[in-house]
Amino acid sequence: MATAEAGSGSGGSSGARPDVEVQREELRSLMTTNLRAGESWYLVDMSWFRKWKKYVGFNSWERDGAGDPSRFPGPVDNSGLFSDPETQTLKERLVSALHFVLVPPEGWNKLVMWYGCMEGQQPIVRKVVEYGRFSKHLEVEVYLLELKLCVCGDFDNLISRHFSQADTIGTIEKEIRKVFNIPDAKAARLWCRYGPHTYGRLKKLDKTVQDVGLRQGQIVVIEVKSEDGTWPGYRTQGI
Repeated sequence: MATAEAGSGSGGSSGARPDVEVQREELRSLMTTNLRAGESWYLVDMSWFRKWKKYVGFNSWERDGAGDPSRFPGPVDNSGLFSDPETQTLKERLVSALHFVLVPPEGWNKLVMWYGCMEGQQPIVRKVVEYGRFSKHLEVEVYLLELKLCVCGDFDNLISRHFSQADTIGTIEKEIRKVFNIPDAKAARLWCRYGPHTYGRLKKLDKTVQDVGLRQGQIVVIEVKSEDGTWPGYRTQGI
C-alpha cells in the first residue's frame, strides 16, 4: 500500500500541497456547493476525512497543532467503506456524514493532488439524482442498481452490471453490446423481462433507468435481428 510522510506526495499525488490554512478554506468553500442533477460527487471515508480535518485544523477547536506532522493523514483511504477490498464493493447501509463525506469533483481532485490515494483503490464516484414525483429533491445515489443482462434465447448466461438511476437506456444498450460483443451495425432492440412470457420494450434510448422504472435485479434482454430480417424473440421467448 502507498504511504506518505508529511511534506511528500504519494499514491498519485502530483501537486504541491498548500498551507493547511489554504487547504481548509478551499475545501470548506467547495463543500457548500449545491447539488445539481446529473453531476458526479465522490465518497470519502469519514475516518480518513476526520484525520485530514484534524491535520488542517478544520474545526476551530483543532487549530492548535494544525500542520503537525504527527497528525498527517496519509493518502486518501476509502478501505473502511468496502465489504470486499478486492472488488471494492461498498458495505451495506452506509450513512452520509457518519460513514462517509460527499465531496464535489474539484474537492476530490484537490485532495488527491495534495495527498494521493491508496494504491489500487478506484474513486467512489456517484451521480446526483432527482427523486420524487411531486416533491422533488436531489440526492447523491450511493448504491447503484444491479441489472442482469442477457441475449434473447440464452437466459442461462446472465451477466450482472450496475447502473445509476440517471443512466439512459442507451447507456445500457452500449454496455450489453460490449458484454456480448454485438457490433453497433447489428440491428437490435431491448426488452425488460417481467416474467417467463412477459416483456416490456425499452424503446426510447434517451429515457433514464428511473424514467422507465427498472428495479433491482431485473433482467434486460437484447434481441438481435436475424440475417433473414426477422426478430427471433417471437420464436424463442414469445416476445
